[in-house]
Amino acid sequence: MTVRYTKDHEYVRAETEGGDVYIVGISKHAAEQLGDVVFVELPDAGKTFKKGDDMAVVESVKAASDVYAPISGEIVEANNAIVDEPAKVNEDAEGAAWFVKMKPSDPAELDAMMDEAAYAAFIAE
Repeated sequence: MTVRYTKDHEYVRAETEGGDVYIVGISKHAAEQLGDVVFVELPDAGKTFKKGDDMAVVESVKAASDVYAPISGEIVEANNAIVDEPAKVNEDAEGAAWFVKMKPSDPAELDAMMDEAAYAAFIAE
């Protein structure tokens, strides 16, 4: 599966090909728009969210932003490395600075998200 994006600038990608756990974070574009990230708050493993729920908070020197669940499901792991070092979000937003790993309750929700080409066109508007 390729990476999928939301209009709120979250991304989702499969942890492993054909796996049932997905990595969720904010896009490189979102990290650039935020500026220097100074604080990240993540949900605990075991919490469940519906698509669109407030799931996490990211604060920068410019603004505080909610991060919304791009899919419905259960958190299986939070990336505490970015809680300890929020600047990692600016360094590698779509790589090592992922926010959570989720097990989706409705994988079909992924089909409604933008692929990389559609997301690139969306942010270019």
